[in-house]
Amino acid sequence: MVERAQTPPASGHSQLPCLPCQKLALAEAVANAEYDWSKATDCRVLMKRHRESGECVAGQSV
Repeated sequence: MVERAQTPPASGHSQLPCLPCQKLALAEAVANAEYDWSKATDCRVLMKRHRESGECVAGQSV
């Protein structure tokens, strides 16, 4: 497995995904791997709602 070094964003401050974002991203990846397009879409919708709700510490852009 090849590991890539992460570079900080150009803005100078990093925005790490919050735990719910990480869980939804993982669930989406699993759904895609299982060819469950409906579940993958649900994960994307839930992630967008989460980011727009104000609960997300990572911000709205990704």
